[in-house]
Amino acid sequence: MSLTTPPKAAKKPHSFTHHGITVTDDYAWLRDPGYPEVKDAEVLAHLAAENAWFESRMAGQQGRIDALFKEMRARIKEADKSVPQKDGDYLYWIEFEEGAEYKKWWRRPVAGGPDELILDEVALAAGHEYFRLGAIAVSNDGKLLAWSVDDNGSERFTARIKVIATGEVLPDEIPGTLSSLIWVAQDKGLVYSLANEQWRTDNARLHWLGQPLSSDVELYHEDDEGFRVGCSLSANEQWLIIGTSDHETSEVRLVPAADPLATPLLVKPRQNGVEYDVDLNGETLFIHANDTHENFRLATAPLADPANWATLIEGTDEFYLTGFDLFRDFYVTEGRVRGLDRIEVRYYGDPARVEPIEFPEASFSAGLGDNPEWAVTTLRLSYESMVSPASVLDYDVASRQLTTLKVQEIPSGYDAALYATERLEIAARDGTMIPVSVVYRKDRAAGGPLHLYGYGAYGISIDPGFSTTRLSLVDRGFAYAIAHIRGGDDLGRAWYKAGKLERRTNTFNDFVDVAKGLIARGFTQTGKISISGGSAGGELMGAVINSDPGLWGAVVAHVPFVDVLATMLDPTLPLTPGEWPEWGNPIEDKAAFELIRSYSPYDQVKPQAYPPLLVTAGLNDPRVTYWEPAKWVARLRELKTDQNELLLKTNMGAGHGGKSGRFESLKETAEEFAFILWQLGVLE
Repeated sequence: MSLTTPPKAAKKPHSFTHHGITVTDDYAWLRDPGYPEVKDAEVLAHLAAENAWFESRMAGQQGRIDALFKEMRARIKEADKSVPQKDGDYLYWIEFEEGAEYKKWWRRPVAGGPDELILDEVALAAGHEYFRLGAIAVSNDGKLLAWSVDDNGSERFTARIKVIATGEVLPDEIPGTLSSLIWVAQDKGLVYSLANEQWRTDNARLHWLGQPLSSDVELYHEDDEGFRVGCSLSANEQWLIIGTSDHETSEVRLVPAADPLATPLLVKPRQNGVEYDVDLNGETLFIHANDTHENFRLATAPLADPANWATLIEGTDEFYLTGFDLFRDFYVTEGRVRGLDRIEVRYYGDPARVEPIEFPEASFSAGLGDNPEWAVTTLRLSYESMVSPASVLDYDVASRQLTTLKVQEIPSGYDAALYATERLEIAARDGTMIPVSVVYRKDRAAGGPLHLYGYGAYGISIDPGFSTTRLSLVDRGFAYAIAHIRGGDDLGRAWYKAGKLERRTNTFNDFVDVAKGLIARGFTQTGKISISGGSAGGELMGAVINSDPGLWGAVVAHVPFVDVLATMLDPTLPLTPGEWPEWGNPIEDKAAFELIRSYSPYDQVKPQAYPPLLVTAGLNDPRVTYWEPAKWVARLRELKTDQNELLLKTNMGAGHGGKSGRFESLKETAEEFAFILWQLGVLE
């Protein structure tokens, strides 16, 4: 059925007042008061009407969607497996079977013996519209498997345990987890964290196998509502590490893994603005901390005096130390220099001996892969670039030689020689040089269409990696660019700080200025730029279409965080208290209130022409609640002065990540790209 007019949301007068400022919000009713259950008939009817409008408007693009999906799927090796990795007495790997949406987890004894299927995601996902594996952990003796599953997108996982040899699922079942699963106490106990009503992990709990959940022990409880708790094992697996943190402060406790009920050892009391994480080698603590330099240092301390930190590697402006991994005979640091990954092997007994791992390309993404064992002579690495498919490498520490174990196979064919990649620097309006990674076909016509992607929040970097789906734009004459804007930590911690709190608008300005710079360099033209971003990147989309609507030819905002002011004013929402260090607390701080209101995309929608826009939402999304994009689209429909497409698609059975499954998710990318090609008038 072809519909003739888009749905129009009812306006119901509503307002709220803070700091003497009254804000009207006539679409607040789209938030179901019973959330996280959404049963309000009027709300559901409106979302259904928006979905029907989406289907109606996209119906004419179905042929293009199908063609895009077909070519995207043809680039995926359907029957595929990972490189086996040794962990104790077994080699472990995962496999995708032909046509399967989900994977199977396998192992076989190192000493020889048959392959053993330890977890079948395909079977677990059967009958569910959505499926996501949360955590998976084999017991230390190799006999038991713990795993957790979310089957509706709510990001509340149910943990279960089974006997691998027989497949018997034990009666132990832990609903509501949101955490890793860690075996302790000679495999008699399992450590996990529950999500509370606000979807925060404020606890670390111990479950004794075979005992009722009511007898589980809370090992640690966090009272600060902005902090979240997470647990891990030390590299030598002798210590349970209980960490608690928000976006800028952290605190760590240690418990012997063999005796999880022992009194936790506090490494160092939390200090506002200081982040640290730890690991252990024998009686020595290694601490990665930003207490002396914002780009972090690596320090050591005796286990007997864990707060007495002595610098091992100084923090510097040039090298951003993002992490470290300990092994028996050496340790590894990871970081970035001028935004590019750097991995170094270092030695306990010789601090001056530093061995960087060299990679062949000028721009790339590389990191440590899965290295589960303590005593190793080789390191498993991952490597890719915007023109080089993902590779799995082994690095021989003694010979300093790299061996390629696997290169991502593209069944439909891929010739890297057809493509070029550049790393540019474009000046923002305040003079700051913004890195931009670009990939395009060498035969591309100058000034053609360009897709610009950005995120710019939480100190999350967007690496210049490889994408098979991206080729569907690049092979149609697009350049594809990633703007490494402030708010991410691409160039270090200062880069992150320069895009948060009172400097948040740098992120939006950087993105706009990168687009203008790409036009000035002849890559594209005004109106030929498509842009996309998700979550906080969706907020970015909302901000830049308010400020510079004429620049963009097509915009895709995935689960966009666009109702920033109302969300940050509501401490009952899952993320809000933990987000105040990122955005500011508008409840207590009038300046924060006014600043957030000044850029919050929903609050800044105004009567003007907007570019074509596709918006997605997830009904079960606990991160960006469904009503944010729904309210935003409703207000845009009310105020925009153009006739451009405005589409909202709400996944009624999924959450923040959209549909699950490797092919189902491709269908959504095909829809996104079809929308972009349609709106930019790019013909096949």
